[in-house]
Amino acid sequence: MTTVVPVSVLVADATPPAPLPAAACTVVIFGATGDLTSRKLMPALYDLRRAGALGDRCEVVGVGRTPLSDEEFRARLRASGGAAAAASAGDGDDARWRDFERHIRYVTGDPNDPGFYPALAARLEGWRQGGASPNRLFYVATPAAAARPIVEGLGAAGLARSADGGWSRVVLEKPFGHDLRSAQELNGVVNGVFPESAVFRIDHYLGKETVQNLLVFRFGNTLFEPVWNRNYVDYVEISAAETLGVERRAAFYETTGALRDMVANHLLQLLALTAMEPPVAFDADAVREQKVQLLRAIHPMTADEVAHRVVRGQYGPGAIDERPAPGYREEPGVAAASSTETFVAAELRVENWRWAGVPFYVRTGKRLGRKMTEIRVHFRPTPQALFARTPDAQRAPNLITLRIQPDEWITIAFAAKRPGAATRAVSVGAEFSYAEAFAAAVPDAYATLLHDAMRGDQTRFTRGDEVEAEWRIVTPIQEAWTRLPPPAFPNYPAGSDGPREARSLLEGRAHRWCTIGPTDSTDGAGAP
Repeated sequence: MTTVVPVSVLVADATPPAPLPAAACTVVIFGATGDLTSRKLMPALYDLRRAGALGDRCEVVGVGRTPLSDEEFRARLRASGGAAAAASAGDGDDARWRDFERHIRYVTGDPNDPGFYPALAARLEGWRQGGASPNRLFYVATPAAAARPIVEGLGAAGLARSADGGWSRVVLEKPFGHDLRSAQELNGVVNGVFPESAVFRIDHYLGKETVQNLLVFRFGNTLFEPVWNRNYVDYVEISAAETLGVERRAAFYETTGALRDMVANHLLQLLALTAMEPPVAFDADAVREQKVQLLRAIHPMTADEVAHRVVRGQYGPGAIDERPAPGYREEPGVAAASSTETFVAAELRVENWRWAGVPFYVRTGKRLGRKMTEIRVHFRPTPQALFARTPDAQRAPNLITLRIQPDEWITIAFAAKRPGAATRAVSVGAEFSYAEAFAAAVPDAYATLLHDAMRGDQTRFTRGDEVEAEWRIVTPIQEAWTRLPPPAFPNYPAGSDGPREARSLLEGRAHRWCTIGPTDSTDGAGAP
């Protein structure tokens, strides 16, 4: 095993600039009593308020079926884990949260009822006449199946149109559809109501600092871009591992699975940012156009290719952190003979000039050995092992690792001379950590993305044709699985690396996954 020696990276100016102020607006959240609102959206809005990015005219309106008064809704938020943590952040009491609460309202209504939207429009107009901003940001924090009636209702009530000099935008959560056809249909509905410039399809991975830094790392450094191609890169590995099971999401997960939940958006987005061509400018149209072109270069697989290049798995009983963990079929709400996959590994090929012949391995799974999301760019070995004395002393090739969670950092593995009289090389790692390098806390992804939506910046959001390009890759895999014999589920124990078959995707070329099991240690690749 190769020794890895950490090397500190110093940052000259570690204080991030203050966030740009967003235009005042009324944020209307559909699904306001759900987990996403209390855990992520409200704390994110509160963080923006504390940072000075929101003005006093920014109002928040929750919409839900549960009958609640404004104060009852606020009390629910105070009691929730995410909002309670936000309320005590920074100043040691909830004075700032109480001030923020004054701008939170609640409207009871059924989003599936077309008659609800004229009443909502009337309430919003009344608040506007009372001094609220004419700008409106509609956040659809509901399952994808509920998005269509909400968008249609907003359109029928005239809420998608700008009024009195204001703007109207909509934020949609993933997964955007469940296959190519449904994504195309939903795009048609959404773009029939809102112009594409007002549609913000959110993928929270795109708000994480290391993901945002990918383009700066690649295109802002002469050192890396010249070797970021098939001449120097051996293979690319993208992993997103979770220790959690389905928790309380069994109803959602049984109809979705790991392929739709993670590969169709998060992992393909990471792949696109890792492999795309340089945009002509850092703006929404230029960046997203290059991502679309990259996704179109990944050719859809045939059923035979799916059988050999894609592995699916489902976790069985095991242990996480030495505690017993149930199998997927034992989780509440999961069918006893469920064939839903909780793990996917695939070899994807980007058929363009830059990446021809370089395999991109993507992997995601639940109930694995540790929580981790990483991109690893493995470079080719040097032509000669000049400093090796035995085959066992062959050092590991260069590797760049970009970790996205649970912490965010970048590590570069390179060769250095081991101290002593003999000339022997050892791999060392230069590590850049966001938490250690910058004085302020790393912003939450949802705060970053909400702020962008309020400012009208779509760079970190997914375009309509981009979503369809993702489904053109994923849907043939789904269709092949309906024809191929299913694996004998469960086929990996909780707390492991996943199914053994996933390793066979890499073994033919002497490639290997990074270890994510409970005995994980430094693997010579420059990352602990």
